[in-house]
Amino acid sequence: MSVIEEGAKKSGVLWLSLDRPRLAWHTWHDGAIYVVTGGGEQSLPGLTEAGRVQVTLRSKDNGARLVAFDASVEVVDQAEAADAVAALAKDRLNAADGAGLTARWAAESQVVRLTPR
Repeated sequence: MSVIEEGAKKSGVLWLSLDRPRLAWHTWHDGAIYVVTGGGEQSLPGLTEAGRVQVTLRSKDNGARLVAFDASVEVVDQAEAADAVAALAKDRLNAADGAGLTARWAAESQVVRLTPR
């Protein structure tokens, strides 16, 4: 298991270098990191338009920076990436609309795949 995969699986948060470093919750699924933005979810300005982004993962043990890497950015079709969206929804803590979460995302949010380069 790579340090990126291990770090992404062990910690539920990461930092994205956008207009400034932005903290984001995420899910590791099938070789990539998935995040959701917009529509009442975390605000990650500029992410959906970016071709790539720098991702920083932290150590679950001590909170220190574990690894930083570039990732390609792709907005996914949520219907085609249903398994990834389901994994992301499972990891979403404190959602007010748990049963309707994925339907709300489909209508209001964007799911983004970050693939390590």
